[in-house]
Amino acid sequence: MKYLIILFFLFFLKPETTPVSFREKQLNYTRVREAYHSKEKIVIKTLADHGISRDSLQIYLRAFKTEKKVEVWAKNTCDSAFALVREFPICEISGEIGPKRRSQDLQVPEGFYRINELNPYSKYYLSMKINYPNASDSIRGVKGRLGNLIYIHGGCESSGCISIADDKIKELFVYCIEAYNAGQKEINIAIYPARLDDKTYARLTTGYSKNKDKISLWADLKKSYDLFNQKKVPPTVRFLPDGTHEVN
Repeated sequence: MKYLIILFFLFFLKPETTPVSFREKQLNYTRVREAYHSKEKIVIKTLADHGISRDSLQIYLRAFKTEKKVEVWAKNTCDSAFALVREFPICEISGEIGPKRRSQDLQVPEGFYRINELNPYSKYYLSMKINYPNASDSIRGVKGRLGNLIYIHGGCESSGCISIADDKIKELFVYCIEAYNAGQKEINIAIYPARLDDKTYARLTTGYSKNKDKISLWADLKKSYDLFNQKKVPPTVRFLPDGTHEVN
C-alpha cells in the first residue's frame, strides 16, 4: 500500500521546468540566430567597454532626421545615467522635417514613441515597430487617416520608416532583445527633426515661424533634447489634451 501511495504522488507530481527567457524565444527565428551569430560578441564587448552588463541592460534610442543618425544609449539598471554606446547611420529616410499627420504622406514621425514589436519576419530582413500614432498624433493628425506600420528596419528604402540597412539592424535588434531579456519593459525612442542645439533650433523656428504645428512640437522636443543632454536621463513625457507634451 505504501508503494502504491508513492507511485500515485510520483505520477501526479509535475516536473519543474526552467522558464524560457525572452532571448531564447527570439532565437527560435532564423534571422535572429543570424543576427546573434554576427553581432552578439560585438554588442557584449561594446557594453562591457562602458561597464554595462547584458544581464542588467536598459537602453534608450534617439533618431535625428537631418543628420540621418540613430543613437543607442545604455546603462545598467542600477546606474543613474545613460551613456552613448552606439550610433548607426540611417541609410534612407523619406519625407522632410516635421511630424507625420496622415497616411501616405511619406513622413517619418517626430515625437516621443516606444518600440512595441520586434519583427523577425520583416520584408526588410528585421524590423522594430514604432508605436505611431501616439496620443499626440491621434489628436493632431487627420482623423481616420493617420496611417500606421512605422518601423526601423533593414534594407535601404523608406516610405515613412527609418532604414538602417541589414548589417546595422542586426546589431540594433540584438541590443533590443538583450534589454528586454534583462527585464526592460519598454524601449523608448525620441525622433527629432535634427540635433536641436540652440543655433539649429533658432534656424528652424525662424524658417518655419508660420507653421504652428511644427513650432509647437519642436518646442517640446527641444526641452526633451536639452534635459537629456544635461542629465543623460530620458525626461518624463505626458501627453496633454491639446496634443502638446509636458516634459519634465
